[in-house]
This record gives sequence, structure tokens and C-alpha cells, in this order.
Amino acid sequence: MTTNGAAANGARPVIALAMGDPAGISPELTARLLALPEIKEAAHIITIGDRRILDEGAKAAGLTLDLEASTLEDLDKAGMTRHVFVDLGHLDPADVDRGEATLAGGTFATRNFRTALELAHSGKAEAVCFTPFNKKAMRFAYPGYDDEIRFVADVLGFTGKVREFNVLEKVWNARVTSHIPLKEVADNLSIEGIIAELELTRACLKEAGHEDAKIAVAGLNPHAGDGGSFGMEEIDIIEPAVEKAKALGFNVDGPFPADTVFGRALKEGYNAVLTMYHDQGQIAMKLMGFDKGVTMMGGLPFALCTPAHGTAYDIAGKGIADVGASREAVLLAVRMAKKKAALNAAA
Repeated sequence: MTTNGAAANGARPVIALAMGDPAGISPELTARLLALPEIKEAAHIITIGDRRILDEGAKAAGLTLDLEASTLEDLDKAGMTRHVFVDLGHLDPADVDRGEATLAGGTFATRNFRTALELAHSGKAEAVCFTPFNKKAMRFAYPGYDDEIRFVADVLGFTGKVREFNVLEKVWNARVTSHIPLKEVADNLSIEGIIAELELTRACLKEAGHEDAKIAVAGLNPHAGDGGSFGMEEIDIIEPAVEKAKALGFNVDGPFPADTVFGRALKEGYNAVLTMYHDQGQIAMKLMGFDKGVTMMGGLPFALCTPAHGTAYDIAGKGIADVGASREAVLLAVRMAKKKAALNAAA
């Protein structure tokens, strides 16, 4: 099933959906997603996993799924009227230790993810989504699994700049540094690095339909340094970067104190906040919308989205997992696939 620019032609974009960690809520979330009428209307989903694991998730959710079965080799023959399930047959439910990170779970999830990425890379899907992974389990199966960005780069041989964004309906969070120790953050800030993140943020927002995105930049130190009283990074690095970005035509302001920047963003209509490190933005975003937050990997040739929450081992199999964030992840991937297709068609 080659997409042939389906989204550009007004058709539902094709989304490759990788089932996540089988010991958590991912099987249930996958089943709930595939049953949502709005998802059926918005996208054609190719789900990769093991049908037995999916059926366990559907049973927990009280659902019966109507899916078209296909092999990877026969995807071109699959229809577009129902979601498609590619059954890799690689995990017996009896081998799942619910609520635990295991090699079996990591092997299951990494193979699903790799397959979904390869579908997008080959043009058989226009975006990739996945239900939550457990990084500990992923590392059992793939020792170099620092995070999803590293895995994607390894699988696809991608050498471009990729960054993780957290997305809510009213505001995005971008960040200059991500998965590094807090003590290393200040040394990893530079004028050039901040401008590069602003460039990627603006481009990703444009793909999601936000033209001339308005971006607020957070400071690093308490009170954004308070004129140098609590640190010089704002004066030496962040403010010069903001001024240079303005000269380059960016709609950007700051640096603002990190403890008020998100309130300012919501009140004054900023589309995104650029923070200096991981938790500086993550705490605010998860407080504002834990059940609706989306993590998006920006900078790839295709959209890559997942719910911002984790595997919730404590409620696995109980049938109470909230599908809201997974739903938003797929719908964001749909919007970005359509926008990217339109931009490509106009080029």
C-alpha cells in the first residue's frame, strides 16, 4: 500500500501505529484507538504487533475490533475501508509479565517500532505513531536505546537534527537541551544552539498549521537571572539569541522567568515556549494536560507522535486507561501529514 501522496489528494493519510510495551496499558490503548470513530474518519491505520496481544487489550477495554489482516508483503493489496493489522506473531500473551519491564516486552516493542519506521521510510505510511514504550524494557532488547530519537536515527541512518516537542492544544513546549544531566545544561547553551531550536520549532509549528508562530523563550536561572544576580546565561547567551532571532524575522520574545512563562504564553497567545532543559517544560506541560499531552519528534521526513505519558504498569489490564493523549497523538500526526503533503505538492 503505497500512499502516493494520499493526504495531498484529500484522502485519509496512512499512519503506521506500533504497539508499545505489552506489559502496560499499550495493548488497551491500541484497541481503544482503533475503535474510535473519529480516528476511523481521520486516518487509515496500519497497526504492527501481535494480534493475540491486541486481543488481550481489546478484552480489557470491552471492545471487539473489525480489522483487515495483512502481511507486510501484501500491504499493497490491502483495502482502504478498514484499519489494517500486520500480525508479526512474535509474542504469546502467556509470556507477558504484566507490570514488569522485560526482555520479551522490549523485543516486542522494538520490532514493532522498527517496522513502523521502515513503512514510513519506504513511503507506505505518511506518519508514525506508537503507544507507550518502557525505556528499561527497550534497553534490554536494544542496549543502545537512549531514547526514541536515537533509535530512529539508528534504524533509518538519519543524520539530521531531531528534537522532542511536547504538545497541548493551546501551547507547545520545545527545549534546547533534553536528556542530559542537569549539571551539564548551562555548558550546553549557546546563541547558535538556541537559534537552531527556534528554527526547528517554527518549522514544526508550520507543519502543524501555525503560520508565523509566536514563541516565548524561558530563562535558565531563577527570575531569568534577575539582571545577573543569579547567573549570567540570560545576559550572555539567551537574550542575544532572542535578539538575533528577531533580526532574522522570528516572532519571538524573552527570556522570561521559567516559573511564569507558561502562564504568559497561554494569556498572550504564544504558540510555543522554548525552555532550556527537559523538566523546565515537562512539569508545566504535564500539569496542564497529562491526559492530552503529545510527544512529537520534529525534524524527521515524516511526523512521529506518541502520548506524552508512560506505560502505567499499575493499571495495566484493568480497562481504565484513558485514550485521550493517544487520540491526540494520532490526530496531530494526521494534521502534520496533510500539511506536509500540501507543502510538498506546492513545491
